[in-house]
Amino acid sequence: MTNNLTDKDKKVKIKKRHWAFVAYPESLPEDWQEILRQTGLSIAISPLHNKDENPDKTVKKPHYHVILTYNGPTSFAVVKKITDELNAPIPIALEAIKGYYRYFTHKDNPEKFQYDEKDIKTLNGFSVLDFVEITKSEIFEIKNILMDLICEKNFTEYADFMDFVRKNLTLAEKDVASSHTYFFCNYLSSRRHTRLGGKK
Repeated sequence: MTNNLTDKDKKVKIKKRHWAFVAYPESLPEDWQEILRQTGLSIAISPLHNKDENPDKTVKKPHYHVILTYNGPTSFAVVKKITDELNAPIPIALEAIKGYYRYFTHKDNPEKFQYDEKDIKTLNGFSVLDFVEITKSEIFEIKNILMDLICEKNFTEYADFMDFVRKNLTLAEKDVASSHTYFFCNYLSSRRHTRLGGKK
């Protein structure tokens, strides 16, 4: 039997839990983030990509990348109603969130402009840690970043360290800091004792 489905038909029949789309500031309604918030979906919005380049080095039109997460598989038509309301291009289905979320900052594309992960905006409780597991090598790298921070800010108390982390760092860094309490408490305690010993 011949499959006569067009690409458009196949797209309409797709059902996925995770979707993404690109949004251009010039086309978005003024209250676009509130419109997204009112959907009740878990949502992540990239920093404004205003330094991306085309192959010929001309600057691309500024845009956002947006992830929408549903509780279960959802059709293209349902998601398209949201992108239509925002005057955005049609949505694309995601097999997994991690790669697209990392593209928010070009984390795996060092040749591209590196956006700050702290500029990612989340709505309705979105946390990338609900969908991906931090690898051992990533935990090791984050621990080193946090130890450098402790030295730079001269923290000796875990509460001061966590207050700073909570207000200023990324979700992954917050997760490592709060889930490795024993490690960081001992490191901070050792620094405190060393500093006090040096004053004698």
